[in-house]
Amino acid sequence: MTALLPEGFHDRLPPFADAAAAVEARVLEAARRHGYERADPPLVEFAAALGSRLKDGALTDAVRFIDPISQATLAIRPDLTAQIARIAATRMGHHPRPVRLSYAGSVLRLRGSQLAPAREWRQIGCELIGLDTVAAARELVGVAVEAIGAAGASGVSVDFTLPDVVDQLSTVLPVEPERVETLRDRLDAKDASAVAEIAPAYLPLIEAAGPFVPALARLRAFDTRGALTGRLDGLAAIAETLDGVTLTLDPTERHGFEYQSWLGFSLFVAGAPREAGRGGTYTVVHEDGREEAAVGFSLFADALIAGAPRPERTRLFLPIGTPAADGLRLRAEGWVTVAALEADDTPEAQLCTHRWTGQAVEAVA
Repeated sequence: MTALLPEGFHDRLPPFADAAAAVEARVLEAARRHGYERADPPLVEFAAALGSRLKDGALTDAVRFIDPISQATLAIRPDLTAQIARIAATRMGHHPRPVRLSYAGSVLRLRGSQLAPAREWRQIGCELIGLDTVAAARELVGVAVEAIGAAGASGVSVDFTLPDVVDQLSTVLPVEPERVETLRDRLDAKDASAVAEIAPAYLPLIEAAGPFVPALARLRAFDTRGALTGRLDGLAAIAETLDGVTLTLDPTERHGFEYQSWLGFSLFVAGAPREAGRGGTYTVVHEDGREEAAVGFSLFADALIAGAPRPERTRLFLPIGTPAADGLRLRAEGWVTVAALEADDTPEAQLCTHRWTGQAVEAVA
């Protein structure tokens, strides 16, 4: 039993651990080139503070414990977005807006799900604090798509949603206040019979899901009173900048977008069993109660690795006695070298694909 891990946890072994680190580095470098500077918050924070930083973003599914020093309740972060929001609102509160920050780190959930049983994973992302305009959202979606490409994944698709669609429509299609949350839930579940019972006028929202262009046209035809015009125009403006990307629209998708405001999006790549990331617009709450608009995205390293070519080892065996200068030169040329430490060591024993003859590199048969 001592060799087993708790449910939802796993070791990442070579060469996948190296591949994950490389993916993380490439994503962060793509973000850096767009002006997103890295922040590195701690693994643990006060639970109360962590749960109050995002509007409508209560601290759920977090592992909590009592700090033996302060006797306060602490939480291991289940998501990094709230921590980046805290940094932008406090330590960088004086910084000119918008603040562009990137991050990478491990997160821990109290429990997994059937589709995503892992409880710990690496989260990589970017947050733009201070704006949630169409221009800001367009930049973030573009950076996310570019970062996924830099990570080596292909077949990128973006699925857009409108998290506050019911709130917007309720001004022209009233719903009993006590039934609003149930309506949101049933729309998310695509439960047409329940929606017909609660508010039949909302049924066309279920039918609007699908490929982006026809789905957007159906939404425009449905929105005869213009309650969604600004949001639909914003979606169109974001979509027109995304070349070579498959786009879909599901206006009632709510799962995973509990604290997003007018825009949410999920990111998928070919070969990955689950979404590779998600993002959207949201609101940061300052300690004085002031609210600040923001937009961001998070990517999941494991999904990006699943959607990238299988990592392969390319290792160069240096026989015992190889001059140090040779190894130094070969590594400068980009080789990964593995030096023999015993006279009878072999390339095969060291999982090497090539050997150094003293004069040239040759492939191991």
